[in-house]
Amino acid sequence: MKNIKLLTLIIGLIFIGCTQKREANSSTIKQADSVTVVSNDKEEIQNLIRQTLNWANSKNSIDLLPALSDSKDKAYVGFDFKKHRENLDKLKKTNFFSNEFIENYNQIILTLDKKLRNKEFDEWLVGEFQTFSFANDVDPWSLNQDVPYDKPNPWNLIDVEIINLNSDKGELVWKWGKPELNTAPGWKEFRCKFKVAKENGKWKINYLQGFDFEESIKKL
Repeated sequence: MKNIKLLTLIIGLIFIGCTQKREANSSTIKQADSVTVVSNDKEEIQNLIRQTLNWANSKNSIDLLPALSDSKDKAYVGFDFKKHRENLDKLKKTNFFSNEFIENYNQIILTLDKKLRNKEFDEWLVGEFQTFSFANDVDPWSLNQDVPYDKPNPWNLIDVEIINLNSDKGELVWKWGKPELNTAPGWKEFRCKFKVAKENGKWKINYLQGFDFEESIKKL
């Protein structure tokens, strides 16, 4: 009888050990799969922000501020909405931007137009910088006035760092890669926030720091 109990105990311990081993192996596989998914997503998102900034700095980009001047061509009084609608169509056709990003840009222009027409900003003279924050002096696509190195496609050298990332949304920063090409501390420390969202199985730009709505509509 004692032998039977002992045998039963040994079999039970072996069963528990095998179960725990299978669970541990399953957990390890899940963790490995998760790392692979994040790695693949990071590469896709990095390619996305590189393509976006290449496009934004090409002749195929849009005129972010399709302004209308007064009859004397002295000051800007609002925006050309025919050109603005064309801008929205071009943004959609790139397949780089989420619906939320495009609508945010739309609301920036609509709000700025209203404020200009209501004279809530100081007069914006033709040939001068605008009297609101959006696209003023610094490129809102990249928050840069220049690039750190002389390369044909410098945007292809940028890298990304993940802040938060799940299956359909993410918050990241992009920075200049290849720091050895320009050792100035400012370029090494530069970081630009952006967000992505997955639409129809594809990562798209959902937010860029230079297009922050509240910041963009501020009076200067």
